[in-house]
Amino acid sequence: MRVMVIVKANNESESGQLPSQQTLADMSNFNEQLLKAGVMLAAEGLHSSAKGVRVRFGGGKSTVIDGPFAETKELIAGFWLWQVKSLEEAVEWIRRSPFKQGNEEIEIRRVFEAEDFGASLTPELRAREARQRERTASKH
Repeated sequence: MRVMVIVKANNESESGQLPSQQTLADMSNFNEQLLKAGVMLAAEGLHSSAKGVRVRFGGGKSTVIDGPFAETKELIAGFWLWQVKSLEEAVEWIRRSPFKQGNEEIEIRRVFEAEDFGASLTPELRAREARQRERTASKH
């Protein structure tokens, strides 16, 4: 199963404060362990919400709202995409992370797979989605 591991934003990440050299080294070491185990598929950090926008839809229109956004508990500072056997395995991995020494909150959620959509994902839609994934992969 694939899971997204979501690193929640905090006051430091939202203020644009960059991690220390030691924190970056610790995270790099952890990412190396994930890679060696074949768990990590992707990982990225995000700029603060001050450098982002939200697009709100309603009534057939869209509205762009410039950051920053006040509620840090609703924001993310980064993410991983992992391939694991279970949510329990993902929890065990995150418990080994450098975050265990801080006050961060991490959310782990399953990524939808084609089989999760059942009959709604017709053979035609399944083939189309497979082609889109191939095109995406070939561009990276």
